[in-house]
Amino acid sequence: MLFSQDHDEPRRILQKFIQSDINPHVDEWENAGIFPAHELFKKLGDLGFLGLNKPVEYGGQGLDYSYAVMMAEELGAINCGAVPMAIGVQTDMATPALARFGSDELRKEFLAPSIAGDYVACIGVSEPGAGSDVASIKTTAKSNGEDYVISGGKMWITNGTQADWICLLCNTGEGPVHRNKSLICVPMKTKGVTIARKLDKLGMRSSDTAQIYFDEVRVPKRNRIGEEGKGFTYQMVQFQEERLWGAAACLKAHEKTIQNTIEYTRGRKAFGKPLLDNQVIHFRLAELQTEVELLRSLVYRAAEALVAGEDVTQLATMAKLKAGRLGREVPDACLQFWGGMGFMNETLVSRSYRDSRLTAIGGGADEVMLGILCKMNGTLPGKA
Repeated sequence: MLFSQDHDEPRRILQKFIQSDINPHVDEWENAGIFPAHELFKKLGDLGFLGLNKPVEYGGQGLDYSYAVMMAEELGAINCGAVPMAIGVQTDMATPALARFGSDELRKEFLAPSIAGDYVACIGVSEPGAGSDVASIKTTAKSNGEDYVISGGKMWITNGTQADWICLLCNTGEGPVHRNKSLICVPMKTKGVTIARKLDKLGMRSSDTAQIYFDEVRVPKRNRIGEEGKGFTYQMVQFQEERLWGAAACLKAHEKTIQNTIEYTRGRKAFGKPLLDNQVIHFRLAELQTEVELLRSLVYRAAEALVAGEDVTQLATMAKLKAGRLGREVPDACLQFWGGMGFMNETLVSRSYRDSRLTAIGGGADEVMLGILCKMNGTLPGKA
């Protein structure tokens, strides 16, 4: 990724904002199990960070995807994984399909206030019986005159308890599972929408995650994004930005974990010398740094291809897979070198250990990424 001087100023502004308006509050938000999404998103919207690569007609900056990568990477400096993830849902998971395929009217109603930070968005794909297997979702939107009537439920919805609207994937027909789905913008205050519960998670503690039910929720058909039956395709396109975002967002986070571990093991003595002097430790940390840098190269290459208008399914999938693996490897290895302190919640390495585990699950599990790559490479069992 060839960042230019044009990236320097927004990068500096974002770095300053993280240090002044986010990191001082992270511990409080983690303890509370939620952060003030509307307040924080409004500040980010005012600074222009919720629509860097979104159309200017709806309040975006109209920049290319390299700026979104820059932002995702800088969010890794936040002292938790939950707040960056919630921001990423707003910018790169719930709104890309709307920005690309939505009608002008729909984008004015939902995209513009999301870019401004007046609305909090969430994405509704996963269900209790259909996580990575998107084609198996059961939520339906039945045609009724000029409306859809939606029934079903969604699970593990980030921003779910605070969201103003949900980008909802549901079945709008009886045809083949890849051609019977649509994406629909549903206001969360619509009659019949129920937030069943706020979920209690292993990590990502300051991000609210909800289970949501839809009981004959009536919304106008004009709230549908693009063509009916194209929702699965739109969501697969949307997934590419989500997966690239997830890979980019972990880069600085892992580097921070490694650097904190270097500092700790340099100051911690055992058997008369700093822990860092043990070859097994400093060799391992050097190896982890190399792995993170290799992931950065892959992310940048994929982002450059996306900016050039190329299909990045394979590269984005590879980046997501590698990010998921490093999400387990880096925090686990570093925590070991912290010894007993690594097991304490007061240390950032333990938070990283809990938060980073989601990378291998959310947005498509590692095994799904491998399946996609095998299909593209022709290496599935029984294939020539």
